[in-house]
Amino acid sequence: MSQYHACTLFPGDAFREWLIEVLGDRISNKDCKVDVFRYASASHTVCRYRFRGEHYSVMAKFFAEPAGELRNYDAHRAMLKEYENLQKAGQFVSVSRPLAVRADYNCVLITEYIRGNNLLWYFKHREQLYDVLTSVALMYRRLHDSTRTYYDKEREFANFHHILDQHALDHRKREHFNRLLGMWWYSPFIDRDCGCMIHRDASPLNYIIREGKPYMLDMESCWHNANNIRDVGTLCAELKNYFQLNCGSGMKAEPYIGHLLWQYSRNEEEFRRISKTLPFFMSIGLLRTARLYRHTAYYEYLTREALECLKAIE
Repeated sequence: MSQYHACTLFPGDAFREWLIEVLGDRISNKDCKVDVFRYASASHTVCRYRFRGEHYSVMAKFFAEPAGELRNYDAHRAMLKEYENLQKAGQFVSVSRPLAVRADYNCVLITEYIRGNNLLWYFKHREQLYDVLTSVALMYRRLHDSTRTYYDKEREFANFHHILDQHALDHRKREHFNRLLGMWWYSPFIDRDCGCMIHRDASPLNYIIREGKPYMLDMESCWHNANNIRDVGTLCAELKNYFQLNCGSGMKAEPYIGHLLWQYSRNEEEFRRISKTLPFFMSIGLLRTARLYRHTAYYEYLTREALECLKAIE
């Protein structure tokens, strides 16, 4: 995600003074200047605050400053939700550690800045992609296995229909999706003995790899009581989308998708079971991505592929 230098904060600036207070001993020179870098194309105003001479930065996400399509929501609740999600997930996997929240600064959440390359970088530089996907698969496994609860199957399907509603498909295509979803509902492949906490926003930009270790970012959208394969399926859809856009064919993602599934699975039997569930969640992932390409030929490709994934149930 691109960033640009927005401004510099000097001693006396109220927000800077609050950050210095929050960070305590992490900052040696309490009078240092603070450079502010703003990130483009984020769903909210997101900035990095770099403390000059300290080799230390933090991230700030301002929930009361939405920049995406969703603008009518409870910013204070969203701020607290992500803070709590990061705290919980951080007990089991590496995350951008939450440091503070403050409502009167436009509902800001402060987290540690993780220096490293995001997963998209490894999509582009594939020499280490198999190793990185292994570490991400194991991270998913730890999070999912450590947060088991009851499973809310109804919400999975309600969310799928909500995503379809956003696409305003023609009647014939929507009915085709509806018929296939009905078949998935009555199949055994989506059923689970228990649900778990999932990241749910498996964009490659939301994973940073530092010294071979993956970190989860942006947990505002995470769910509890969810199907564990949703994270895996969404990331597989991201791989397919990347290879289709940049390498000429989504089929070139298949070796990486198979590797991710195998590393996530405990054994061959589970691998086969997950493989049967995967198309449902890859379909969701493709439809989520398709929203970025409305009124283009590529949008038609993504919605067609999403439908083809669901046909695996036939």
